[in-house]
Amino acid sequence: MAKPFRHIRTAGFNISLLAIAISATPVWAEEAVERVEVIGQAASIDKALQEQKSADSIKSVVHADGVGQLPDDNAAEALQRIPGLSVERDQGEGRFVSVRGIAPDLNSVTINGTLVPAPEGDRRAVALDVLPAELVQSLSVVKSLTPDMDANSLGGTIEVESLSAFDHDGLFYTLSGEASHDTNVDKTSPKFSGAISDRFSLGEGTDNFGVAAAFSWQKRKFGSENVETGGAWDFDDGARLEEVEQRDYQITRERTGFGLNFDYQPDDYSNYYLRTLYSKFKDTETRNAAGIEFDDAQLSGERGDGEGWRELKSREDTQEIQSYVFGGERMIDLWTISGQAGYSQSTEKDPGGIAGAKFVGDFTGIGFDGTRKPHLVAGGAFYDPTAFELDEVEWEKVSGKDKEKNIRLDLARDYDLAGNAAQVKFGGKLSRRDKTSDTEVWVYDDFTGVGLDGLQSGSVDYSLGRFGNGISAGAIKNLIGGLDRSQFYDEENSRINDFDMREDINAAYLMNTLDVDDWRFIAGLRYEGTEFEAKGTGLRDGVYEDSQSRNRYDHWLPGLHARYQLSPSTAIRAAWTNSVVRPTFGQLAPGFAIDGADASFGNPDLKPLESMNLDLGIEHYMGRAGVVSGFLFYKDIDNFIYNTDLAGSGEWIGFDEALTFDNGSSAKLYGVELAYSQKFDWLPAPWNGLLLGANLTLSQSDASIEGQGAKRSIDLPNQSDTVGNFMLGWEDERFNLRLAANYKSSYLYEIGAVEDKRHDLYVDDQVFVDIKAGYFITPELQLTLEAQNITDESYYVYTGSRRYNAQYEEYGPTYKIGLTLTHF
Repeated sequence: MAKPFRHIRTAGFNISLLAIAISATPVWAEEAVERVEVIGQAASIDKALQEQKSADSIKSVVHADGVGQLPDDNAAEALQRIPGLSVERDQGEGRFVSVRGIAPDLNSVTINGTLVPAPEGDRRAVALDVLPAELVQSLSVVKSLTPDMDANSLGGTIEVESLSAFDHDGLFYTLSGEASHDTNVDKTSPKFSGAISDRFSLGEGTDNFGVAAAFSWQKRKFGSENVETGGAWDFDDGARLEEVEQRDYQITRERTGFGLNFDYQPDDYSNYYLRTLYSKFKDTETRNAAGIEFDDAQLSGERGDGEGWRELKSREDTQEIQSYVFGGERMIDLWTISGQAGYSQSTEKDPGGIAGAKFVGDFTGIGFDGTRKPHLVAGGAFYDPTAFELDEVEWEKVSGKDKEKNIRLDLARDYDLAGNAAQVKFGGKLSRRDKTSDTEVWVYDDFTGVGLDGLQSGSVDYSLGRFGNGISAGAIKNLIGGLDRSQFYDEENSRINDFDMREDINAAYLMNTLDVDDWRFIAGLRYEGTEFEAKGTGLRDGVYEDSQSRNRYDHWLPGLHARYQLSPSTAIRAAWTNSVVRPTFGQLAPGFAIDGADASFGNPDLKPLESMNLDLGIEHYMGRAGVVSGFLFYKDIDNFIYNTDLAGSGEWIGFDEALTFDNGSSAKLYGVELAYSQKFDWLPAPWNGLLLGANLTLSQSDASIEGQGAKRSIDLPNQSDTVGNFMLGWEDERFNLRLAANYKSSYLYEIGAVEDKRHDLYVDDQVFVDIKAGYFITPELQLTLEAQNITDESYYVYTGSRRYNAQYEEYGPTYKIGLTLTHF
């Protein structure tokens, strides 16, 4: 018979996965009730709220439940349960996280206290779908930074903590198997995961050394269907469309993750740890496309002439994250000394694949119907492979690496100040980051007389209209395999996108904590000095040039936190903080291309974003697993960055186009966060098993941009005015159920032109609804059933107005069945 749980480390504000055990026999039932109290959802919430209540900063957490499971498949989707957080999705799956309307690139992610670099070559944002949920013990979002924390986030710092043996008493293990069925591609995919931890006695100590390991493997087959215009609308003469394209995606996504952690606590005054994590994310993608570019822009319902195309993209993209952290803490009298050394590395590799194999042909009597979800209209010739001739094949190979090394030391001393408990803390951190990107491109052309016939694959299963046959990746590879690739090397695109960037940050801080009656104050100052260097290649009217840039800047960042305990169950919090965020690597890219009167380039001289942040809120705790809270927040952001066209100004005065990035003067963001959760255990059965959780964030933003002699105000990109989460759960001694809904209102995705907001791109609002049920067959064996995206929510990007498509994509629901064996 399984032992009941004795101890679990907890953290968090939001709602964890329902996990309950009960019995089919009276003996089992007695034990299961005890387990329910320890690992049930209400217990998880209650322990999480205790950490929130005692935290010095404004902090929210999603914590793994008693069986070592986060409530979602990956870290990004688990974080969407937190107030103020929304998720950017890729192919229907949560990927990047936005905090309080701040774009993902302007937030930071740490694993076990060390920065996580970004696998993507041009971004700072970490794609959190790279991290399987099984490797994560807790996910925290700190929204008001204290001076001892890195100041490199505007919305919040996402802290990932992996499993420790001291999260459980004694031997713990869990094994899970799952099958998921994607309705879009009608495929079933496997997943396996597990974790184990135990403590051992070293020397004269008892259970003072812990080892924990976790693994996860998933191979998921899924897809999506898409129709898009790219925003190619001409609004000067009605709403005329220049081109339209249909796309079908078939993807196999394989995730592999492994973590191994060691903890040593030789006495009550010291602890040491080694945390390791490895995660691999591999996408094998086939995309068939069919589209038309009209000779003259057309209205919906019109028919005319144009060039049609069919195109194949077939690639393999692998992203890896490695993280190693060694640290410890030692108390000596009134002093506490702690330190940590960390190394993390992210890589992205595409060993070589078809970036585009395009066949073209001329057609008459073609057009489209509808503006929101355009339906391509063409005669039979468009579906005849002999009407298409191979135009070119683009082959691309990509590799990128982002490495970060850091070391920090912190010293704290407790002391008495006029009869009040106080602590002074100071320390420093050195961080060294190196990011490289290398792209090689080959463009094969001159395929005179090579038609689509004989290079086809089977019919494409596409529900948004008629599509026809796809293109065979194997046939294309065979076709170009015998050619001399050196004759088709694209030097321009292979050189100007490459870069090597180094970013060194030296930081130091001083802070003091003071408790006066029911008040706690934290005041401090942080210094961060940054040295930046970028190397790359530019192309100026056919001549290549080395491009190199250096920049240095210093920031002094004061902060003040206050917490007042109105009563044992009610606290008021306030914070004034300052933060600094460096531009993305894509914005800083040193490469450029200048051809006559047209230019495009990055801007290594961009200033970092600086933000002054104010937070004020109240929390009231209501018995078991109950809380209601409200927070106001305000951010005043300087040096806001946006894409622009500098043609006609400064050194670009004689140019028709000069596309780059520039600093705006300022941007403001303000809003309110409301949250509520409660277990209704005082109600009569069966209502005493009811749990309810909800949060709502309302925000507004304003930023000013200029270019091409024009100036206007915009919302911050990626900022949704309304973000909300709702959870309704129920649990008894044997069965658990959770219904979860996530809502995100529309937001600005990309600025079209400063002088013409009609071509700005917006992502439409979305509501994702999931339901999950669990049933304990035995005290240690649980069966789970889950349905994701049960409302079949789509992804829609529009051009200026919701009437005009830029991209429409459908994914369909996903259904899962799983079995989890757990031993405490």
